Formats: sequence, C-alpha cells, structure tokens
Amino acid sequence: MSDIEGRIGLLGAGRMGSALAQGWLRKARGGISADDIILIDPRPGVGAQTLIETRGVAQADALTPELARTLGTLVVAIKPDQVRPVLSALNDDLPLDALVISICAGVPLRTLSKALPDRPIVRAMANTPAAIGEGMSVCVANPIADTKAFEKRVERLLKPAGLVEWISDERLMDAVTAVSGSGPAYVFLFTEALAAAAEAEGLPRALALTLAKQTVAGAGALMKAGQGEPDELRRAVTSPGGATQAGLDALMNGGGLPGLVRNAVSAAERRGRKMGSQSAGD
Repeated sequence: MSDIEGRIGLLGAGRMGSALAQGWLRKARGGISADDIILIDPRPGVGAQTLIETRGVAQADALTPELARTLGTLVVAIKPDQVRPVLSALNDDLPLDALVISICAGVPLRTLSKALPDRPIVRAMANTPAAIGEGMSVCVANPIADTKAFEKRVERLLKPAGLVEWISDERLMDAVTAVSGSGPAYVFLFTEALAAAAEAEGLPRALALTLAKQTVAGAGALMKAGQGEPDELRRAVTSPGGATQAGLDALMNGGGLPGLVRNAVSAAERRGRKMGSQSAGD
C-alpha cells in the first residue's frame, strides 16, 4: 500500500487519464501500487487497457455508490460537458473528506463545488508528456483543499507525471492551459513543419523526420538541464551573419514566429475562458 490515503479512483481512462496512471505506476518515480488504483471507464483507452492487462489495475464500467464510498481520492478526467451530471450523482456517496482532483480542461472550481459541495477540490491542468514523467501540472485549490496536507497529497499524485506548480488566482488557469496544456501540440506542429522543410530541401523523408524530432528533443533537454535560459541558448548557437541568423531573421520577420505564437496562446486562452463560462452555466 502506498502512502496515499485511501483508494484512488480515476474517473475517465482516456488519453490524459491513462497518461497519469502510467506515471503513477512507473517504479522509478511513482511508487503507487496498482492495488491502490481503480480505473472507472466502460471503454478504457489503449494506455489504460495495457495497465489493466499487464499490471493488474482494477477497472469498473461506472462509479457506483458502493465504489464511491471506498475512495479516498477521486481524479476526474472525463469530458467537460459530463462533469456536472456525473459528479452531482456522486454527492450522496463520495466521502466528505475524499480529495477530488479535476484535470478536465475548462471546468472551473465553482462548477466542481456545485456538484460536490463541502469537499476538498483541486483543479489541475496536466499535459500528455505526463505519460513519460515529463509533464507539467498547474493546480489551484478551493478553500477546503487549501492546506499543506492536501497540497502534499496532490503533489504525491501529480509529481510522478512531471513538474507541479500552484497558482492562487484561478483566472490564470486559462493562460496556463493555453501554454502548457495546448503547448505540446504547438511543438509537434513545429516539428512537422521543420521536417517538411528539410524534405523540401532534398533530404529523404525518414532522415528529415529524424533530424527534426531529435533537434526539438535535444533543444528541450538542454533547457531542462539548466544550460541556460531560452534566449541565452539561442544566442549561443547564433553566429552574426551566419546560417542560423539567416533562418532566425526569416522566422521573426514582420512579427513572424513570435507573433504567431502570441496569437496562438491568446486564441487558446479565449477559447478556454469561453469553455469555462459555458461549463459553469454563465
């Protein structure tokens, strides 16, 4: 048994839920026993199905009243439009001291608290690199969950998936979502574009893709290793008047890449805010 208090119910075992569960069960960083986890989804995703078949993780088609009463922690990873009806149905059975962690994009604390009043609730924005322990989770707690004890429990669950940060102003969560939640897709798109550009210059497709993927992964590893801030690293590989400078000039011409990224984050933030308002019934 791990040091998590009570059984962990993962409500929704799709891509993101599976990524978290995989993080929990990695021996090197997780240390959470498969016996402590139950996946609640009638159609688990591929990653979750693998955990069921190879690690013996329990699975249930639905969160029944009987099952809800056994949980110490409920991690909610279902579609945003399902949150209110599904959680409201649990109100009579989920223990009052059960910690609820929602990773549902765009669902604010007020929606979660209306469905499950008087419970400790934390809203978290995770991302898919959690599956390999390289994720980014940002959390905000309601007043009941705003204690060191609950913070420790949340981090115990989320740190195996990567870094964890906290904010006190929930209004910042839409910006967080637009950066770290949506950000992997931006990086993947850039990698696709880099590979396509390499192929257009005459490189074989397979080599072009390998060069693009390893370049992006290696650059990220340099930043994570603390070799310098992004602007410092950029300057370190840019010789005045050289090939890299020519490429950067093209990327930044007329606003270029920085402007596009700013527009992308702004658009994602606005959409997230709208989703949150719709979820809350505003």
